[in-house]
Amino acid sequence: MSALVALHDVSLGYDGLAVVQHVSLSIARGEFLALLGPNGSGKTTLLRGILGLIPLFSGRIEYGFDRVAFPPGYVPQRETLDPIFPLSALEVVLMGTYAKLRPLSRVGRQQRGLAAHCLEQVGLSHCAQRPFWALSGGQKQRILMARALAAEPQIMLLDEPTAGVDHDAEAVITTLLARLNRERGLTIILVSHHLGQIESVVQSAVWVEDGRAEKLQADALRAPELASRFRARGTN
Repeated sequence: MSALVALHDVSLGYDGLAVVQHVSLSIARGEFLALLGPNGSGKTTLLRGILGLIPLFSGRIEYGFDRVAFPPGYVPQRETLDPIFPLSALEVVLMGTYAKLRPLSRVGRQQRGLAAHCLEQVGLSHCAQRPFWALSGGQKQRILMARALAAEPQIMLLDEPTAGVDHDAEAVITTLLARLNRERGLTIILVSHHLGQIESVVQSAVWVEDGRAEKLQADALRAPELASRFRARGTN
């Protein structure tokens, strides 16, 4: 597999203060990778750096795809769409198509068809006309995944997509991500605190702590040493 994203001695953070430093790693095309580590260790910062949402202090990131033609799909931890704007689930998913619209172009049949297909992929076609604010937490996260898919990405980045949802919804989301990775070859980077839920589906992980990032392969995810790290830091 060729590298889809490669970080070379990357340091990044906020307001001149580095959160993670000297990170060098590559993410293969079709890889399912988890970002793991204690609260506040820099997992989300690293994710945002890969997305290009925050500038690098030093180093460089190389992308093995055209980010304009194939913008990355992004799923935040939670979406705070104001209920004063009564968007339907389908309308939220349609937002994912906007990145590829030409200036002054309007959403047309093609975009609506794509959004409907993405809703079908996450198993929520029946919620298309329901208000987004009225959905359950797990359903909202799947709608946001459908929105990310509507950008037709080669890579999807998710920031704790199962935070605040119940165990059943967490299992549904994890299974869905595994299927998208397996059947579509979609490259996935997932921030998570729940090793037990994801260890059977991810292929590798990056452990982020004390400003450093260490990449681990699948066999290391099942090693007692990693489970001990989680227990020692109050994660699970």
